[in-house]
Amino acid sequence: MSKLAILNDSHWGVRNGSDVFMNHMDKFFNEVFFPYCKKHGIKRILHLGDFFDHRRFINIKVLNRVYTDFIMKLTDNDMTMDIICGNHDVYYKNTNNINSLEEILNGYDRIKIHMTPKDLEVGNLTIGLIPWITASNYDDCMEFIQNSRSDILGAHLELNGFKMMKGGGVASHGMDPAIFSRFEMVLSGHFHTKSERDNIHYLGTQYELTWSDAGDPKYFHILDTETRELTPIRNNNHLFQRIRYDDIKLPVPPDREKIENSYVKVVVINKKDLYGFDKFIDYIQSSNPIDIKIVETFDEYSGENANDENISTVDTPTLLNTYVDSINTNLDLDKLKKTLYELYLEARDLQAI
Repeated sequence: MSKLAILNDSHWGVRNGSDVFMNHMDKFFNEVFFPYCKKHGIKRILHLGDFFDHRRFINIKVLNRVYTDFIMKLTDNDMTMDIICGNHDVYYKNTNNINSLEEILNGYDRIKIHMTPKDLEVGNLTIGLIPWITASNYDDCMEFIQNSRSDILGAHLELNGFKMMKGGGVASHGMDPAIFSRFEMVLSGHFHTKSERDNIHYLGTQYELTWSDAGDPKYFHILDTETRELTPIRNNNHLFQRIRYDDIKLPVPPDREKIENSYVKVVVINKKDLYGFDKFIDYIQSSNPIDIKIVETFDEYSGENANDENISTVDTPTLLNTYVDSINTNLDLDKLKKTLYELYLEARDLQAI
């Protein structure tokens, strides 16, 4: 075996187990991931955490889809999976001791769960594995980082200075990436947009889960255990479509297949021809989107009397961090920023599409 398929941040059960999202995930696994692995003879998967979405519970429907859409496919394709836990897989925030992986996936012989740091033999390559780092396993993880015999590390890390999502700011909290400088390559889940800096590779989600993912290329990855080459494999399926409407520039309606079974957001830049705009929206509605939202920019109301020198548009995490930096408090600002970011993520995942 010379090639290893890498997954991360599957988030089974996202949006309270919405069938729309589980169908979107199944389309990826059924039409993209497993066919690729079968074609290239890949028999082993490494999953870098956040297999499940909800930290506190998983409903019966989600468990059924996990079994039929993923676990049965492991058997059908004669594949095995090694997995570490992410922050969404654990019940408490200060320990990994109670987690959905061991409670739910432990009985499947094709799945091996790794809850402590270890060096994993994969073909001729040894890969270090580190699960989600908490207060209770921090010392063990730091000792492993110093003494691991692996050149490549797979983990679910929260590192300072990396993009959390497309169009968003960078994380102002988390661990110092320099801690992992001894490794040739660090592969991590957790942040949902793909990014790289030095030896750190955030792999991003394999499919779209929120509006932040719209227009953000999604990949799963193949690691060649002989050459150590990491290859991203594009997933071209879309769930969110953002369309700009500007009738001054004679808008061209998008292909129907890109709209069908997608959430569509039409951002109106210029709307002078009301009849033409209605026809444009009718076309989109007739293409069977899941939902359509129309966003008016009201750019036509901006003029010379508007003083916009001090107006800036920032993403919510950056706005929260700026606010924290401006307050006078003796509290740990980094910890406060992290707590607000976690609350923001929970609120975002519960919001209506």
